[in-house]
Amino acid sequence: MHHLLQPMHLIVIGFIFCILFLIPAIFYLLTLQSALSKCAPVSRTMDPAMVWLMLIPVFHLIWGFFVVMALGNSLGNEFRRRGIPCPDPMPGQSIGMAMCICACCGVIPGLNILAGPAALVLWIIYWVKIAEFSRLLDLPPAAFPPPPAY
Repeated sequence: MHHLLQPMHLIVIGFIFCILFLIPAIFYLLTLQSALSKCAPVSRTMDPAMVWLMLIPVFHLIWGFFVVMALGNSLGNEFRRRGIPCPDPMPGQSIGMAMCICACCGVIPGLNILAGPAALVLWIIYWVKIAEFSRLLDLPPAAFPPPPAY
């Protein structure tokens, strides 16, 4: 058993950890930060740099709820400000909240068998959704039809 704790093995384990967890997390956080940065300051409910607090172990379980809420509110505010049609008043918030709840349940022994994979799937879906919303903010205003007049 002591053979696993040799310095070279620890370096390999650290490298594998970075590839499997840290690198995707960084790209995910860059996506969230980018989406928030594309919102006008008047629309934002969180500073874009605050998403990086998600890298703090254990704290990210709670902070994730705040990020999801702020991102949903900020995107909703920005879409309304620009007149971009969006069926959800708080874009991505329902999927994001489900992801956060599953992530929190993932630390409960026994429940983690179901909640962990669900959190992973929801995390990917949420990431894709936020990236789509971010791309909408890149489009010129003429790309959206004017809202119907009543």
